[in-house]
Amino acid sequence: MSALLSWPGHEIDEFLLFVATERGLSTAYQLSIRQSLDALCDWINARKLTLADIGTDELSQFLTTRKEQSLGASSLRITAVHVKIFFRWLAGKGRLPMDPAEPLHAPKPEKILPETLHASDCQKLLESIDVNKPLGGRDRAILELFYSSGLRLSELCGARLEHLDMEEKFLRVTGKGNKTRIVPLGEMARQAIERYLAVDRPTLVKRRTSSHVFLSVRGGALSPDRVREIVKERAGQAGLDQNVYPHLLRHSFATHLLEGGADLRVIQELLGHADIATTQIYTHVDQKRLKSIHKSFHPRG
Repeated sequence: MSALLSWPGHEIDEFLLFVATERGLSTAYQLSIRQSLDALCDWINARKLTLADIGTDELSQFLTTRKEQSLGASSLRITAVHVKIFFRWLAGKGRLPMDPAEPLHAPKPEKILPETLHASDCQKLLESIDVNKPLGGRDRAILELFYSSGLRLSELCGARLEHLDMEEKFLRVTGKGNKTRIVPLGEMARQAIERYLAVDRPTLVKRRTSSHVFLSVRGGALSPDRVREIVKERAGQAGLDQNVYPHLLRHSFATHLLEGGADLRVIQELLGHADIATTQIYTHVDQKRLKSIHKSFHPRG
């Protein structure tokens, strides 16, 4: 048997060097690939197979084994992608006469419906914050902005004063892929932010404070972890039993827009989704709500 068709460990190392230097993939992604390929190596070695023995059937069996080992659908899909690009590289280098992974189909991702807050709970959460108490004005502005504009956590933390236009009621944010978009401010959010900027933010400013909109008690920009804590703390104080986190408010923003009759393309633009398919998950949430209403109130439901 040709030495080229054995399974030396340096094949994976050479491939990872390729994706690092030629593709410029991140260290985290390289680690993810290595974990997938190490699992494949363990599976092959346990069966005393060589690279020459590996065909489409064997790779399918490997993925089935990973599924039986309770690997989630999304992780299984990622593993399948890693296996496919690795074998495509091997075949392209002439290490294999053909690519056995080419016919493989990555498992379809599960459709997991996002959690949402009921509109009445959103109102209860927002109105429970006393803006006259320390940091109340800041926290009310943060939560109003999340629910009013559907921002991602990173977008809210990165918001700067120069990105705000209070007169025109919009905020310019930079989202995934370094893409910039304009998000409108609802009237309640505008009022809360305006009050925070006039009353609360000046008390938080220190000598080296930047132009970030939302500041910590030390005068620095709020970290994502701290904002998560603020949302959770405020939800607890409002008496909400549900686990509340920033992305839940983003989901609620989109779902309540759809329930109110907003066009899906408009919601896509407001959320900053590159693909309409990502936004379509909210139609499933709305369908689920309609079925629940029908079951509860129709005499033959």
